[in-house]
Amino acid sequence: MGALPSRFRRTRVLIVGCGDVGLRVLRTLPAKVRVLALTSSPERVAELRAGGAVPLVGNLDRPDTLARLAGLAQRVLHLAPPPMAGREDPRTRQLLRVLQRRTTPQHLVYASTTGVYGDCAGAWVSECYPLRPTTERAWRRVDAEAEIRAWGRRLLGGSAASILRVPGIYAPDRDGGTPRERLRRGTPVLRAEDDVYTNHIHADDLARAAVRSLFAARPQRVYHVSDDSDLRMGDYMDMAADLYGMSRPTRIPRSQAQSELPPVMLSFMSESRRMRNDRLKLELKLVLRYPKVRDGLVG
Repeated sequence: MGALPSRFRRTRVLIVGCGDVGLRVLRTLPAKVRVLALTSSPERVAELRAGGAVPLVGNLDRPDTLARLAGLAQRVLHLAPPPMAGREDPRTRQLLRVLQRRTTPQHLVYASTTGVYGDCAGAWVSECYPLRPTTERAWRRVDAEAEIRAWGRRLLGGSAASILRVPGIYAPDRDGGTPRERLRRGTPVLRAEDDVYTNHIHADDLARAAVRSLFAARPQRVYHVSDDSDLRMGDYMDMAADLYGMSRPTRIPRSQAQSELPPVMLSFMSESRRMRNDRLKLELKLVLRYPKVRDGLVG
């Protein structure tokens, strides 16, 4: 991210939910920053330590394991997903309760999803677009965002909160991070007249955006962390097939997809939007390494 101002060089950063993206953040943060990483999996302790973090074993579903997080870090990156069911995110509520017990962090950054907008009929969407979640998965993220923004407002002057709305994350070295497996399975896509716009961000660019947000995001601000691609889902799959020398997927009408595809995939095929990323570039001054999904699909 470039040279870090001297006042930040001995900062302590806590990463909550340090999976693939968290490990990329570890590699992106300047060496002078001390990083602590919360994981619910004791078997990941060695991996996190090797990545340069101080591992902390705790579970957001078990409040009794989180007491040590209070007052521990000046900056917090919240990457942990909500539970798999319901419309609320009790994990985020529990984290915020713990963080305010002692000296609160100066800045908390939360990675949400662009799914909070629901179907926008292919419109270009800015951070001011109304939230219209249509799935429980998206409602859980809306709930988490609301809790974090309210927490930040209560503590304004002592703590700031920023939200990153993230679309589909990909990277050739990420597990499931390319459409190869879907192409191998021969999963069909929608015909052109039924197709939807899809949005993407390379995992490394997301990690770089997260680091910039920890130190440069405006208080109570939302940012779209999305690349410059302007692709419908079927065109994206066709492009990937051509890059990999594989057969293009079959195109089918929406009526046929509703009887052949699983509900989760249908939910993604029912939402169409294109994300504006002006704030990412102008305020966080992030220059994308992979501005188009074609640039990052082949590693």
